Amino acid sequence: MLNDLEKKVVAAIQGDIPVSARPYRDIAERIGSDEETVLSVLDNLHQRGLIRRFGATLRHQKSGFTANAMVAWQVAESRVDAVGEKMAQNPAVSHCYRRNAHEKWPYNLYTMIHANDRETCHDLAAKLSEQTGVTDYTLLFSDRELKKTSMVYFEDELDTEE
Repeated sequence: MLNDLEKKVVAAIQGDIPVSARPYRDIAERIGSDEETVLSVLDNLHQRGLIRRFGATLRHQKSGFTANAMVAWQVAESRVDAVGEKMAQNPAVSHCYRRNAHEKWPYNLYTMIHANDRETCHDLAAKLSEQTGVTDYTLLFSDRELKKTSMVYFEDELDTEE
């Protein structure tokens, strides 16, 4: 169970966080706490395994990238961790994860790459292929974004007050 302060902190970080030099201080002020306490609560939630990771969501279209592709790779299971780690290090890759292959879809490793055009996405995938020796892959281009939102676990009482 989470205490009231933990719920407030989770509610405050589950959406957009302030873009500032001290976002945790800004969050703390908003919920009536201090920066050190907010950071301590977040660290404690992470140590307890309640927060797995904390990351930014890039809205690639707004940041200048006009093309992105999910690259599906067929990688030998004995190499999937090493190949995934190598691909994840590439700055053009924002996501890299493993999924089980299926009879009709043999791909088990996925990377999301972002670029200025589709040709560059193809070039980036070819470079990843060359670097890893994985030659069986396909690119799935995004035509439009349907949804990009964070999970909401607790309502932020400060946002709902009128």
